[in-house]
Amino acid sequence: MKIYTIGGYNEVGKNMTAVDLGDDVILFDCGFFLPPIVELEESEKVYTEKKLRSIAAVPNDLILDRENLRGKVRAIIPSHAHLDHIGAIPLLAHRYNAEIVGTPFTIEVLKSILKDENIFLSNKIRTVQPNSFYYIQGKNRRYKLEFVNITHSTIQTSMLALHTPQGVVLYSNDFKFDNNPILGKRPNYEKLKELAREGVKVLIVDSLYSGDERKTASEKVARTLLEDVMLTTSNEDAALFVTTFSSHIARLKSIVEFGKRLNRKIIFLGRSLKKYVLASKRIDMCPFANDFEIATYRNQVEKKLKLVQRKRKEYMVVCTGHQGEPGSILDRLARNRLHFQFQREDHIIFSSSVIPTKVNIENRQRLDNRFKKRGIRLFNNVHVSGHAGREDLRDFINMINPEHIIPAHGDHSKIGPMIDLAKEMGYNGHYLHLVNDGDRLTFK
Repeated sequence: MKIYTIGGYNEVGKNMTAVDLGDDVILFDCGFFLPPIVELEESEKVYTEKKLRSIAAVPNDLILDRENLRGKVRAIIPSHAHLDHIGAIPLLAHRYNAEIVGTPFTIEVLKSILKDENIFLSNKIRTVQPNSFYYIQGKNRRYKLEFVNITHSTIQTSMLALHTPQGVVLYSNDFKFDNNPILGKRPNYEKLKELAREGVKVLIVDSLYSGDERKTASEKVARTLLEDVMLTTSNEDAALFVTTFSSHIARLKSIVEFGKRLNRKIIFLGRSLKKYVLASKRIDMCPFANDFEIATYRNQVEKKLKLVQRKRKEYMVVCTGHQGEPGSILDRLARNRLHFQFQREDHIIFSSSVIPTKVNIENRQRLDNRFKKRGIRLFNNVHVSGHAGREDLRDFINMINPEHIIPAHGDHSKIGPMIDLAKEMGYNGHYLHLVNDGDRLTFK
């Protein structure tokens, strides 16, 4: 068995891993590296495969061509619906005679992207329920793939357990352990322990915060933080704007519920919000579906903002732009490119953290500075992470007891501490693999 670490091992994003089983290859994830896309000029944002390859925004899967593996790819398996895990599928999947298999929410988001970008894929697309399994047909045998439910900052995230003749390859990218999720199922600890008994040959593990000596808090903590900010501050006469990750359906649920308790009408603004919320609605996982209006096109957005301007005490706006992304709703508001004028003491709640890349940090600083100059009240980091901390990872390794560990989801400064943790736990360095994009590991 060989594992090709195609993307996500030198950066936060661009996730893609290939498992070569001889006659058959299975791909896990196929995502965007968002920073170079964010840096594109507005006029250049044409997402062709050639353009995104030229700026290194998609995984360099050409390694599979060089190794004569492209024709052996049987399936592309996204772990969840974030763009750094599924964003490149519409552009690269056509290269493979392979089915695409994911949970219902993940597949609904993917279909929405395909429709929005007017892309047709000939690949068969399959859905598998969380905590279920699927058989991938290889050249001469079938491979069982289990979708083990795990919690993260979007719904229906899975750890992917591929059963091979050499043992289980467990792809756990991304996750946290949340025993009190606001929406969706708890982590399937029973299945993880069962896999451990069977024998995990290789663990590919989200190690983004392996250096943070903490246990990641439950989403119920973020809900409490939101409640505190939204319901106990003086906002009766203020315009109220909230921004968060569009894919964080559980967080949006809390935001909407507290907006209703403030007796405010709720408006969602932004295309990405529409994409994710409607996907959750189509799989019947949007309990707040009837509690908001949504606007995406410029004339719709302008119309809604004019209404909010006139009746600012009556509305709450949920919008895109928490990373300061150029062209987002908040960015355009900060630059006075939309017909809404903030007043001193208006509230903007950032129910998010800044994704730790240089371009995001700089964009967000510029956004905050523009709002601060106007005397707007900013409430930052009303949020808990969707990624495991060092102590979660310690518990996870003890639970799984894998033979080999491959840290993923960041540059080496972020994922290197996973190696140190494993050594601290008694692992021999021979079984720990700090790799780069484009590397190949052979397991005999």
